[in-house]
Amino acid sequence: MTAVSDAKTSHSQRALITLRQRILSGALPGGTRLAEVALADELGISRTPIRAALSRLAEEALLERKGAGFVVRRFDLADVVDAIELRGVLEGTAARLAAERGVLPADLAEADEILGKIDIALADPLDLDAYSNLNSRFHALLARMAQSPVLQTEIARISGLPFAGPSAFIEDTRARQLATTLTLAQSQHRAIIEAITAREGARAEALAREHARAARRNAEDLLARQR
Repeated sequence: MTAVSDAKTSHSQRALITLRQRILSGALPGGTRLAEVALADELGISRTPIRAALSRLAEEALLERKGAGFVVRRFDLADVVDAIELRGVLEGTAARLAAERGVLPADLAEADEILGKIDIALADPLDLDAYSNLNSRFHALLARMAQSPVLQTEIARISGLPFAGPSAFIEDTRARQLATTLTLAQSQHRAIIEAITAREGARAEALAREHARAARRNAEDLLARQR
């Protein structure tokens, strides 16, 4: 990345983390309307990274689009943890069904491609934006591998709840833990695909559920620090 793009990424991540933490801590309670101009002035950055951060928070279901702006959604912290737990159950079921039913070679090839790109994103310097997008792609593919439209719809619905998505909290992980956390997550990704390929349903399900539990522990840690 160029120096300009590095600066834009840094500003976007700073805006994203700052706003997400304020929502978590209750400094921005449910119903609060957010304005790009005011936030840009307060954080001392341009409107472009603010706009990117707001869009990302809307994707994470923390904000709702209201007209030309955004409003903070109301949520309960206990529901956040429950939603992540439920996502783990559903993704575990998806992994088991994928292993039992078998997956298309094209899906395995796509998984291999995504995991290869995640390896690149994890290399020094770490590319968090790329990791987040690729991680979301991996989890969407895992849901699709089950060949169950009902299950795929339910996983998408749960992932759309506040903080329940597979890439929530990534940027908020403490710096000294970040590399270890993401490297472990990537090893779990590969183990899940290996179990599915080997048609080991029970193992695939257990790995996928443990993968979600790691996200839950990360969420609980951040929620405790913010509260």
